[in-house]
Amino acid sequence: MGVATTTVRAVNGLTARWAEASEGGTAFSAAGVWPLLAHLADGAEGGARAQLAEALGLPAGQAAHAARDLLAAMGAMQGLETGLGLWTKRTLKLRKEWEGGLPADVHGVLTGDPTADRRALDAWTVKRTGGLIDRMPVTLTGDTQMVLASALTMRTRWLSPFHETELETEYEPWATEPRLGLWRSSTVLDRVGVAETPGGYVTELKVLGNNALDVHLLLGEEGMRPGQVLGAGVDILAGRCAVVPGPRLPFGNVGPGLQVERVRCTRPQPPSLEVKTVAYNVNASHDLLKLHRLFGLTAARDTSRGHFPGISDFPLAIGSAEQNTMAKFGALGFEAAAVTAFGAVGAGIPDLRYVTTRIRAAFDRPFGFLALHRPTRLVLAAGWVTDPLPFPEHDWEDER
Repeated sequence: MGVATTTVRAVNGLTARWAEASEGGTAFSAAGVWPLLAHLADGAEGGARAQLAEALGLPAGQAAHAARDLLAAMGAMQGLETGLGLWTKRTLKLRKEWEGGLPADVHGVLTGDPTADRRALDAWTVKRTGGLIDRMPVTLTGDTQMVLASALTMRTRWLSPFHETELETEYEPWATEPRLGLWRSSTVLDRVGVAETPGGYVTELKVLGNNALDVHLLLGEEGMRPGQVLGAGVDILAGRCAVVPGPRLPFGNVGPGLQVERVRCTRPQPPSLEVKTVAYNVNASHDLLKLHRLFGLTAARDTSRGHFPGISDFPLAIGSAEQNTMAKFGALGFEAAAVTAFGAVGAGIPDLRYVTTRIRAAFDRPFGFLALHRPTRLVLAAGWVTDPLPFPEHDWEDER
């Protein structure tokens, strides 16, 4: 089952806007938030409905159908696991039309005991993410009537693995202590390219997974903001920014961290692409209500009245909206997980006779990443790397 181009464009658009509002090292998943916003929009009225539709990038009347198709499509993607959960108090009566728009068998019960409910929600989170995230990011109070949550987990192994090495970099914050660098060389030059974007030049490197789940690394010019770089990555996916691929690049320093050079060698060799980057493990927590305008939740926060008559006759407002995200990039592969929850409350000098071309790409200062499904170009997770993993100290005791 495929996902509509309009939905991909809408989810990726939310990714770009979230990136623009982000600061520092982070990871986030608009694909984890978007289906929840869509189901809320389906049951909303008035200002809440209009604001949610604007955040979604689709009319509210189309949102629930698009969310169902998106979740079904993601569930069919190899290496990707998704889940949606709904928990309500026994006294909250839902409208059958709205509940019928959710996937089957997702409805659980809130007992009203915060400790027991917390234990059940966290157990769902652990199960749905394979233990990558162990706590559902939701605030439970005695007035919590409903929790609507999503989980997304992706795992892929690189078609061409990296070698681990100590990172060599002139970027001082990373050079102060040994960092875990990754290196590899290949003859596939079109994995790298340079795009001219409104904010400056951006170097893009595609790291392909064995299950059509890839990670694109994005290095902008020094001084470009994370939102500009990640937004450029989304524009590249949408075809709004042209990329000059490796085989067509001229010689010299042709883009951020990218150099094309002629090198002499002792025997005929094909052109090569050498990549240097870092291993990272990013964990982030997001309070979506702090970015309520971005997510269309401004009106829905108002607890003086209800905003979701399409969900229940009981007046409901959004009391909490949070996401926990992790992303890990290593020599062999990548894994990421996101759990999002909304709580609704009441209201040498050799013989060098041959010449070849070598492209060197170095992601050795802060850069962005987009983790995506290759066929649809749907971005599943995104982030900004500011703190690579340390280089592991050798433990001589283990060898005795």
